[in-house]
Amino acid sequence: MFLDNLKSNITKYLSFPRTQTAWITLASLFIMGTGNISLCQNLLRTYPLSFNNLPFLVSLFIFFFVTLAIVTQILCVGKSAKWVLAILLIVSSLNAYFMDSFGVVIDHTMMDNVAQTDGRELQGLISFELIARLIILGLIPAFFVIRYFPEKLNLSQELKSRFKTISTLSLTAVLVVIPFTAGYASFIREHKIVRFYANPTFSIYSAYKYINQEAKVFEARNVPLKSIAADAFRSSESNHKRKLMIVVVGETARYDRFSLNGYQRLTNPNLQATNVVSFSNVSSCGTSTSVSVPCMFSSLGQRGYDKESALQQENVIDVLARNGVDVLWRDNNSDSKGVALRVEYQNFQSTNLNPICDPECRDVGMLEGLDKHIQSKGEKDILIVLHQMGNHGPEYFRRYPAAFEKFSPVCKSNELKDCTKQQIDNAYDNAILYTDYFLSKVIKFLKPYEENYDVGMIYIADHGESLGEYGMYLHAAPVVIAPKEQTKIPLIVWTGNSSAFPESHLRQHKNLALSHDDVFCSLLVVYDFNSKMCKPYIEAARHLQNSLDHDAVTAVEDKDLSS
Repeated sequence: MFLDNLKSNITKYLSFPRTQTAWITLASLFIMGTGNISLCQNLLRTYPLSFNNLPFLVSLFIFFFVTLAIVTQILCVGKSAKWVLAILLIVSSLNAYFMDSFGVVIDHTMMDNVAQTDGRELQGLISFELIARLIILGLIPAFFVIRYFPEKLNLSQELKSRFKTISTLSLTAVLVVIPFTAGYASFIREHKIVRFYANPTFSIYSAYKYINQEAKVFEARNVPLKSIAADAFRSSESNHKRKLMIVVVGETARYDRFSLNGYQRLTNPNLQATNVVSFSNVSSCGTSTSVSVPCMFSSLGQRGYDKESALQQENVIDVLARNGVDVLWRDNNSDSKGVALRVEYQNFQSTNLNPICDPECRDVGMLEGLDKHIQSKGEKDILIVLHQMGNHGPEYFRRYPAAFEKFSPVCKSNELKDCTKQQIDNAYDNAILYTDYFLSKVIKFLKPYEENYDVGMIYIADHGESLGEYGMYLHAAPVVIAPKEQTKIPLIVWTGNSSAFPESHLRQHKNLALSHDDVFCSLLVVYDFNSKMCKPYIEAARHLQNSLDHDAVTAVEDKDLSS
């Protein structure tokens, strides 16, 4: 009885939208008004509010609304119309929260990140504001759509109504564009990135792109694996001492937050007391873990990388394993993103394997039991990959034990916009301080093996992080618009006493322009493998070895002369 009265009253006061097309248009207007704050902010940054810019800004707002309304009219058809419209309302409210709160863009890469988000990461993103906006701007409007959406007209009437509405909207788009053709030409050519914030229009396009990508990925999983560097062979000139290398894949670490690289805060007290080389000009393949991790271990490089191609061929750890190197991947992050499918993989996100959880499982726990693992491999060369939790946001304060809270006060919320810049920086820097401790423990672990192995550590982050610069937080911005804070990453190398790549010579090249593209061949060279595809790297290594030999001869001659 109550629901019937409520329906009667709602129908009385909302008597205008008696057709599906009218409801869809009003819903589009609602989404445009409540879910496109980030779009409007970016438009105002591009065209600051002034008497001269106001007409063009109004035109742009109308154009984006009309585009959204046309897309929604096309998608919401038939018996599923109300369900599609309800989903759009819910999705738009979620999109709006993340765009408004973190400045992110909902593109196909972000959708891939969402699909691969685990429960721990999801929990870190849930907040009161997210739930409130989802309920008020998503679920409640969706409920009214599902409950009171009009029945469709007969086929001819529905087609006529839909055609009339779309034609009117299209004509409106033309009319608002014509007076500003020069402005639109400039907008499309120079500011096309702004359209990424159109909600949910751009995310609908991105969803199509993501589904198409995943369909290709599914097909790729059933294709025989393509062999890469099939001509790889161990160089006869190589140092025959066994190799023991630990590669640490960092998470969400910025180059400019390491005191090794000139940051004014002492975030690397341990590494600065060690003979490590920090390279100063390194860029990431992508701005998300799901892209950067498989990209850095593949031979495709940033320009050639796509998820489908990477899954169809071997990566560098496959090549090493095929040629007799024992490979172990330990993960304190979500997973290896497809890199470690064919080698030994261990999950350190729980107390099942990780002995250091408080309750957050710490990166340093990945060192547990490695001595036993190494001893079990006999005369084999060994590669160990440790995938960090690192500085994964937005809850940076959870990424380190309380003892590492050197910088305070810290942001203890996943609502970064509710914290001051100083609080966010403090929490983030404390997490870098813990990474410094972890890396120093890795080096300490390797040192006892110097006598029997050629040892070394490579630390390289997957991507950086925005901490409020330009109104952006977190990462995963499209590469074309990503700021340097998300793409410039730390690369730190430590080598043992008998390494073919001593610290003194590596330091001479610390300003060399490098990227994730260099990881594949660098690892092959470290393990003394030759391959045509890595010829420039092999020649560079040979040149370095000749230089070392020359220095050694010179040192002996100088000693003889002094005697």
